Amino acid sequence: MSPKKHPNADNTYETERLILRPMSREDKDFVFELYNRPKFIQHIGNRNVNSIEDAENYILNRFAPQIERLGFGNYLLVTKEGNEKVGAVGIFEREGLDIVDIGYSLLEEFEGKGYAFEAAQKVKSIGMDDFGLTKISAIISKDNVSSQKLIEKLGLRFKKHVTLPGETEELNYYETE
Repeated sequence: MSPKKHPNADNTYETERLILRPMSREDKDFVFELYNRPKFIQHIGNRNVNSIEDAENYILNRFAPQIERLGFGNYLLVTKEGNEKVGAVGIFEREGLDIVDIGYSLLEEFEGKGYAFEAAQKVKSIGMDDFGLTKISAIISKDNVSSQKLIEKLGLRFKKHVTLPGETEELNYYETE
């Protein structure tokens, strides 16, 4: 018998302009596209999502188990106006980090509109207000200045440099005060 799914695992959330819904296997085409964008690979890394099937497996093996267990995880961002899939935001358990980590990524054509901040602000409040998280962290590549600014605007502060297990890149590590 599989463990009981967290009661909040299927929750959908809204901001002024966006709907945040849990990433599901139906989003495999979107995940494939997003994860293979040059900017995603440059700033977040190559997740070896080389086919639609890889994308589906990534969702089922990486995203689904965490959200079913903890009630929060990775959310697809859909615009209320136009119903366009623009990106993803989430709070993740990461190997090598003691504190859950907030992450986000947008298709380049939707950057610069404030969607990432709007979504990250919402997910931060979901984590802290709905789930009682006392701290949230973020890891950002040193050359990703726009993301560093967003995280600082969100109220996280630079603490140190970290390198995650199995990785070589030294990242900036941020944490809520």
